[in-house]
Amino acid sequence: MRVFLAGATGVLGRRLLPLLVEKGHEVHGLTRSTDKAALVEELGGIPVVCDAFDRAGIVEAVTRIAPDVILHELTDLPDSAADLPARRAANARIRIEGTANLIAAARAAGCPALLAQSVAWTMSDEVGARGVATLEAGILEYGGVVLRYGQFYGPGTYWETEIPAEPRVHLDRAADLTVAALGAPSGIITLTD
Repeated sequence: MRVFLAGATGVLGRRLLPLLVEKGHEVHGLTRSTDKAALVEELGGIPVVCDAFDRAGIVEAVTRIAPDVILHELTDLPDSAADLPARRAANARIRIEGTANLIAAARAAGCPALLAQSVAWTMSDEVGARGVATLEAGILEYGGVVLRYGQFYGPGTYWETEIPAEPRVHLDRAADLTVAALGAPSGIITLTD
């Protein structure tokens, strides 16, 4: 399949991209940074440099690529868990606006499959909860698949050496389960250990 992977250089995207390539898929990896385009290539993908908030740019790229599936793994999270409260609004924005832009692009390109990252726990703050609810409603309305991940742990996550509270999922398992979900029918899939 031809895959458009939004969030290709994120903590999960870096695991997904080589797995998808290994399975024989052609992967177009979205990154907003020209500096990270080389990483997409190193992982076996074709870089697409565009900001997820640039609707016209995202629609153009997805329409040109004509993917069989869009994998929405976009987040806007800080490097340190201690900074999460300060970034809630930014992460909610990517869930709301970034998702809307990917849905618009999927519609324009006639993309048959759209899978999107969500969370397997209830958000405790109103801003985060609104972001999650908006993302999930939009994806399900499109006929896509919501992937509710447990808290990631493993290399590159907030919990590199410790195991977080449940729900949780090791990063490698999350990537494997995501690839396995590519042909899933519309609905919600919870991905945990």
